[in-house]
Amino acid sequence: MIFGTTQPESPENKWRRQLNQFIKTHQQELAALAWGLWLENGDSKGTIGIDLQPKPHFVYCPQEAVENLNLKVENRLQEILGIVAHYQPEMEVVMIAIGKDQIKLIHFESQPAPPVCFEQVGKDVDSLLEMLEQRLSEQLQG
Repeated sequence: MIFGTTQPESPENKWRRQLNQFIKTHQQELAALAWGLWLENGDSKGTIGIDLQPKPHFVYCPQEAVENLNLKVENRLQEILGIVAHYQPEMEVVMIAIGKDQIKLIHFESQPAPPVCFEQVGKDVDSLLEMLEQRLSEQLQG
């Protein structure tokens, strides 16, 4: 690609761009959700995921499922597995977005830290899930 030229946006790139914008806009709420879910379950259910089909909703991606997928795609997810294995919930957010036939790692260090975000947002996990799913649906429609 030559810098300065605009390529037509493919559907694969559109959902990624929209998701990146959503993450940027809602970092504090996502960090609060990640911390709230960590308090409830630790890593016993796996990594938090955002399944975009048929409509955006949060799920858990069990470690075993991610490892099996890695084997099926010839170990192309090694970096994701490494980030998940070294996840520090008190400092960062790690989620896996699942689009049509694609996945995307969501990984950022939260400022303030996730426990502080959870306290500042002042919502329970169910309220955060509902609000974020609704806002993500709106983001992806636009």
